[in-house]
Amino acid sequence: MAFAYDKDADGIVTITMDMDGPVNAMNDQFWPLFKGAMDQIEAEDDLKGVIWTSAKDTFFAGGDLNMLKGITPDTVGELFEQVEATKAVMRRMEKIPVPMVAAINGAALGGGYEICLACNHRIAADNPKTKIGLPEVTLGLLPGGGGVVRLTYLLGLEGAMPFLLEGRQLNPQKALKAGLIHEVVAPDQLLASAKAHILSVQGDETAVTQPWDTKGYKIPGGPSTSPKNAPRIAGATAMLFKKTRGLMPAPVRILDIMTEAAGKIDFDTAQRYESRRFASLTPLAPTKNMIETLFFGMNKVNGGASRPKDIPRTKIERLGILGAGMMGQGITYSAAMAGIPVVLKDMSMEEAERGKAYTEKLLNKRVDKGRMTAEQRDAVLALITPTDKTDEVQGCDLIIEAVFEKIDVKNAVLAEHEELLAEGGFWGSNTSTLPITRLASESRKPENFVGLHFFSPVDKMPLLEIIAGDQTSDETLARAFDFARQIKKTPIIVGDKTGFYTSRTIGTKILEAVQLVAEGQDPVRVDNLSRLIGMPTGMLSLLDEVQLKLINDIYNTQVDMGLQDPSQEPTPEARNMVSELVSQHDRQGRATGKGFYDYTSDGKVIWPGLVAWRKEGTDLPDQDIQDRILFRAVLETLRCLEEGVLRSVADGNVGSILGIGAPVHTGGYIQFVNTYGLDRFVARCEELAAKFGDRFDPPALLKQHASEQKLFA
Repeated sequence: MAFAYDKDADGIVTITMDMDGPVNAMNDQFWPLFKGAMDQIEAEDDLKGVIWTSAKDTFFAGGDLNMLKGITPDTVGELFEQVEATKAVMRRMEKIPVPMVAAINGAALGGGYEICLACNHRIAADNPKTKIGLPEVTLGLLPGGGGVVRLTYLLGLEGAMPFLLEGRQLNPQKALKAGLIHEVVAPDQLLASAKAHILSVQGDETAVTQPWDTKGYKIPGGPSTSPKNAPRIAGATAMLFKKTRGLMPAPVRILDIMTEAAGKIDFDTAQRYESRRFASLTPLAPTKNMIETLFFGMNKVNGGASRPKDIPRTKIERLGILGAGMMGQGITYSAAMAGIPVVLKDMSMEEAERGKAYTEKLLNKRVDKGRMTAEQRDAVLALITPTDKTDEVQGCDLIIEAVFEKIDVKNAVLAEHEELLAEGGFWGSNTSTLPITRLASESRKPENFVGLHFFSPVDKMPLLEIIAGDQTSDETLARAFDFARQIKKTPIIVGDKTGFYTSRTIGTKILEAVQLVAEGQDPVRVDNLSRLIGMPTGMLSLLDEVQLKLINDIYNTQVDMGLQDPSQEPTPEARNMVSELVSQHDRQGRATGKGFYDYTSDGKVIWPGLVAWRKEGTDLPDQDIQDRILFRAVLETLRCLEEGVLRSVADGNVGSILGIGAPVHTGGYIQFVNTYGLDRFVARCEELAAKFGDRFDPPALLKQHASEQKLFA
């Protein structure tokens, strides 16, 4: 089965796309099927209209990313010709003088929505799985099947920007309101509504003419050359640089195509320009990196590549959370939103109620924005039971303690509540630094004890780091993984070494930035250069957010516990500087208004006292500063992979982007090495090690891959 072709007694042709594989996609199989269907349509007599629909759960999934990530500079020309050939068939669709209707039965994203845009009328089934949009930019791509040009013509520059520059996806009702589609109907009425529309517009020339093919058509909001659009384009350009630091080419190219399409060139010339910009984008490193990690890597991780095999899937039926502070209330919100009944316990009823109020506040915002009804909000809130009574937690099949990050406090909570777990239940400790094996040593069933490291704020951060203690069973790991997916988090499973993966790795790049300042570099320059690598924020600003005092306390605790050896510290000057800032200058972090920066109602300025560390004549080249910060995190990730702390390359890449701010254009810290070049990366590490210390020495695993010319996968 490929494209089923059916003409009914009314002269309406229905083409049902049903390509090989789980979804319809723009791959090598698609173009001849698409062209063949159009050849057949054009040969029809007494044709009243055409309906395009799908036999899959999705309408159409878009481009073949496997094919696109394999494009090289040598094959760009072939891709351009393929794209132009597909667009030519779409133009034939638009020119046929009968109504073309897209009957959207499921998700129509990317290339799928581009097919819909080439139809005169778009009807979507009111189905929770139906999503409509052009999300290519989120994978480092741009819509190359006419999507940029058509949507700009349809909605205007300003109207199209959120969908093209941000990749927004909408449900049917919101897509209707935004003007992306024309109708929303019940799923069982989809084809009947499509046929009814075709029959109702017979003889109506406007119903078979695309807006951009209508004589005298004006793009909504006016052309890009108009005085009112010039500041919009300038503002969008500035916004894109702030967001991408010039490191992700796709958004800039999209805005360029939009500006040209809404300018003086005609529709077909704009289409060809879009094809050129699309084809030349595909072989670039940021594009390949983002496709590899944000699509293929994400699918591997969420699909359970690191989940223990042959263990049945499970669901949490009742969750206990101990501690209604920032982390506990965030976990509560995520669980209740997933429909899980939650018992939220704290030392006082007032604290527990305050924890529940956090969820109510977030839900009220959703109601105010029309993303949820008041009834739905109340149903979620009804799932949360705040309490100060221990026995209320009885019978939960998972209890998560989210109490203060001190081992004696966590041990006391475990001793008081572990026996309340349901038969076969398991215990999760929300910790970013404390060893799970040591915490589990106090447990009656250490095999049912696992680390669950959530990231703050929990309601926004998508990653959950699951830590396997020495005795944690595979069944417990599998259940923790399933819980993560149940609450819509992306889980990575890591080993129980100091700092696990994320805390250990994020610490290296922060401390390397501090080390640079301690050596005499200008702190503002160090902070800005780390942002220009593509980090979401500067490293010194990040340390202020995390809190210098917290970092210092954690390190001292780890030293006291024998987990860190100060004599082996790779950046001792950085450690000493943080300690001095906290103990001698009371620079605790942003929460107190004093860190590397002074924070006031007017903003932030660098603390003048840092001049004491400044040394004239020590300035390093920009590239050395940036490479020191980035390479430290990359090398630490490779060491985690070498030591078995990471179970897979995908876990490292996805975890670094979602959890610790790896520059998105790199595809994550391990993928960065692949596109940097293995030999080149080893050579640069050796240069840095010779100049700045053996913390930059390439690990054995990296040298092995380089010698074998074997990419990390």
